[in-house]
Amino acid sequence: MTDSTITYMLLAMAAFAAGAVNSIAGGGTLLTFPALLAVISPVAANATSTIALLPGSIASAWGYRAELSHTRVMLKRLWLPSLLGGALGALAVTRFPERVFASLIPWLLVLASSLLLLQRPVARWLGTHPHDKPKSSTTTAIILFQFLVGIYGGYFGADIGILMLSTLGFMGISDIHHMNGLKTVLAVIINAVTVVIFLVEGAVVWQYAFAMIASSVVGGYIGARLARRMPAAVVRYIVVCIGFAVAGYSFYKRFSG
Repeated sequence: MTDSTITYMLLAMAAFAAGAVNSIAGGGTLLTFPALLAVISPVAANATSTIALLPGSIASAWGYRAELSHTRVMLKRLWLPSLLGGALGALAVTRFPERVFASLIPWLLVLASSLLLLQRPVARWLGTHPHDKPKSSTTTAIILFQFLVGIYGGYFGADIGILMLSTLGFMGISDIHHMNGLKTVLAVIINAVTVVIFLVEGAVVWQYAFAMIASSVVGGYIGARLARRMPAAVVRYIVVCIGFAVAGYSFYKRFSG
């Protein structure tokens, strides 16, 4: 096999695994982004990874459509800051010098891995500590926080769901499934506007994106079937270990000269 064939196979495998773990535990970006980073520039890797995983996110949002009937008021308040924040984050990636994004990669990987590690404890805490309906000042603060989440999502995008879950409980949403539905739709909004900007800016490497989109969709379908058999915690910890390992290697490359 040629080197290019091996590259496509490895990227397709990474996307397949990412689609599967997103269905089971989340954190798929921690698999696709490092794989792409090995063959293309950081900004292109970020853009291509985002577009490769977007169809799976849309499918997840569709799966939560019933739960959205309980959170329409919150969706009306949070979709615009999500959209604006995502657009601003994506523009920051494409308009600032690439070395800025490259220098932040190790820290972003550590942040994303840490967020994934905290996902289960935060979800458990929210389930046992329901909150009353928020005051107007709390709502304003959460809308501002959602704008910041959108910026992070547009800039890198890994594990934005846990950031949203950590605040949605304070919006008076006590059911974890309703929160999951709302954060999934908001994540799609952030990722969709990010993809549009990446497309306009010409940051996507299409020959890799097409192969990865198909693989991630198949992986997501199979992952959903396996979710009943494989403990999500095991998958989560495996992905967290991979994320920290890639972050450690990135720190080594950066500071070893």
